[in-house]
Amino acid sequence: MAFFDEPFDIVPSEGRVEGIAKVTGKAKYAAEYNIEGLCYAVLVDSTIASGTIKSIHTEKAKQVAGVLDIITHQHKPFVPGFADEVKIKETRFGLPVFHTDKIYFKGQPIAMVIAETLEDATYAASLITAEYESAPFKVDFEKEHLHHPLVAAGRERGSMDAWNNTPLVIEAEYNIKAEVHNPMEMHATIAHWISDNQLKLYDKNQGVNNVQRTFARVFNIPEKNIEVVSEYVGGGFGSGLRVWPHAIATAMAAKQVQRPVKLMLTRPQMFYSVGYRPASWQKVKMGADEKGNIIGVWHAAKHSTSVYETFTEGITRVTRLIYKFPNLKTESAVVPLNLSTPTWMRGPGDCTGAFAIESAIDELSYKLNMDPVALRLQNLSLDKNPDNGLPWSTNYLNECIEKGAALINWSQRKAQPRALKEGDWFIGYGMALGMWNAGRNNASAGIEMQQDGSITVQTAMTDIGTGTATGMYNIAHESTGIPRNKIKVELGHSSLPPAPSQGGSTGLSSISGAVVAVCNALKLKLAEYAAAINEKYKTATEKDILLGDTGISYQTPNNEFVSYQQLWAQHNLKTIYVEASSGPGEERRQYAFCSGAAHFCKVKVHPSTGKVKIERMVCVADGGKIVNEKAAANQISGAAVGGIGMALMEEQIADANLGGLIGHDFAGYHFPVNADAPIIEVAFIGKPDANINPTGAKGLGEVGIIGVAAAIANAIYNASGKRLRDLPITPDKIVTAS
Repeated sequence: MAFFDEPFDIVPSEGRVEGIAKVTGKAKYAAEYNIEGLCYAVLVDSTIASGTIKSIHTEKAKQVAGVLDIITHQHKPFVPGFADEVKIKETRFGLPVFHTDKIYFKGQPIAMVIAETLEDATYAASLITAEYESAPFKVDFEKEHLHHPLVAAGRERGSMDAWNNTPLVIEAEYNIKAEVHNPMEMHATIAHWISDNQLKLYDKNQGVNNVQRTFARVFNIPEKNIEVVSEYVGGGFGSGLRVWPHAIATAMAAKQVQRPVKLMLTRPQMFYSVGYRPASWQKVKMGADEKGNIIGVWHAAKHSTSVYETFTEGITRVTRLIYKFPNLKTESAVVPLNLSTPTWMRGPGDCTGAFAIESAIDELSYKLNMDPVALRLQNLSLDKNPDNGLPWSTNYLNECIEKGAALINWSQRKAQPRALKEGDWFIGYGMALGMWNAGRNNASAGIEMQQDGSITVQTAMTDIGTGTATGMYNIAHESTGIPRNKIKVELGHSSLPPAPSQGGSTGLSSISGAVVAVCNALKLKLAEYAAAINEKYKTATEKDILLGDTGISYQTPNNEFVSYQQLWAQHNLKTIYVEASSGPGEERRQYAFCSGAAHFCKVKVHPSTGKVKIERMVCVADGGKIVNEKAAANQISGAAVGGIGMALMEEQIADANLGGLIGHDFAGYHFPVNADAPIIEVAFIGKPDANINPTGAKGLGEVGIIGVAAAIANAIYNASGKRLRDLPITPDKIVTAS
């Protein structure tokens, strides 16, 4: 279990509590545990995109020294959840790995070698071949989406007929290539069967309790018999929000050889084994009057999924949130392809949808000859969620816009494209908005207190780099008054108080309430013990109790002071442990909750080479109370860099002839590095939301990317006069665009 308790050379509230462990190598990631008797597994992938397996040849592989066993669909341990089609549906799991001879995509696992060493397993895996009965396949999204009709996505607002004759109408299509998560830490699992129905997993994931639940369903064993360790996570971006076939396969391998087994995906396997942002097509029609009031919007979207599992992205959802469109219709469709299943990727759905809707609004601003900032401010829905009518608890998107415009010197922007030039480079400014439903889930936390007044705050939630541990640390200090050097944080283990997965910008919003609740529980427990020494504490509430370095006080520092030493001696205590839970309540029926961001950028575009340089990027976010400004700014800047990748370089392409991926490695797949991004200038509104949770903090991870790609595309148009509607916007597209 991860204890974030290193000595600090920096003020903990400003740094990361796990920082020293990470940079010194003390932190252990999923593949780094040394378990006695550990052996290694390597997957063998399908070489066709569709069909059935006729035979698998493993004879040569079995002759490799050190090979313990080879799992295939013909030779495997029994998995109850994959016993038949009914069981598979009941588990709600996607690919029944090694339980079918059907091939759904190129790269699908068809065999697994288990050996004493990684080298033996890798070599043996290279010797395995298979014969297939090939079948036709479909991997070309641009071609296939044309054959899938749209259906309603959300209720229609007003009617399409009400704005067909508006004086100003724009209509355009937008396309985005598939993108891949590619966190630094590759996915890995170590599985160890303690007994026939007791399993321990070291796994790279974003939620240990979700892993527990999934394995319990698949292997038909009690959740309490499954221990999941995910102490440190080297990035996820959504790839760790579900259990993937390789993790199930590792548990199968461990059961087969009756030893602990480790499997780490290779970097190429990461591209087709743990999800991706699906390719998408969108069409937007937007109408406005001469004053800039947007009267109506039609937003249609399609995206890819796999042929064996339906994944729905929700691309048009963001269109229903930000603006007071009186007439709105959204439609969508999913397009099954012979590719692996997509999944949630940072800002899922909304990030994709925002590119289309925010680009369309920018196009409309030029048609109106109206400043894009003024157009957005005029059409914002600041008082209520336009989709469900509930009042926003807090929504400061207008302040985000105004602050961002001031920071980037928006007044220097020229309304006419190609009007600013420095040497051979054209200069342009662009902006866009992002919004995300600010969620909160049920969560639990525990505190263990020692006689010296030190406490350990515990939860099963993982910290995927978002700063959750540091946030818990700061909240515990603020809620209790206990000095920072006496606070530790423990998380990422299924034996700790249960918590939701870290994703969807709900992590801190959820766990913060639990931390406040358990801090209050600790105060009341101490007051209960203190009452035996001082009757004043018999009627004390949590607000009356002040905790310090050496004891507790009543209402004011040192008043009615009782030392921890007295409490422990009086009650013969070894430790004190309290646990508490917290979650959303009636406020969710009274208010709507959102996080928002305004993204501004200044770009340079070279007309001859098509090169784009992002000179400045400003992101201003409304995330409620900022519990840790450095970590929060890191979330926004990291997300914005992801938006740069989406806008300018990231694209995962499938080979329409062979059915596989093209360039599925770091040589062929381009994403932004330091040289591609400026220092992201991040600012916050910083106003707490009193209704969302006890701390007033709202999620930030998603809004940091939602709208970034549109802001860049809009800036490119302002610089070059070329409207690029297909992402990524690579230099060749700029040079050849009319």
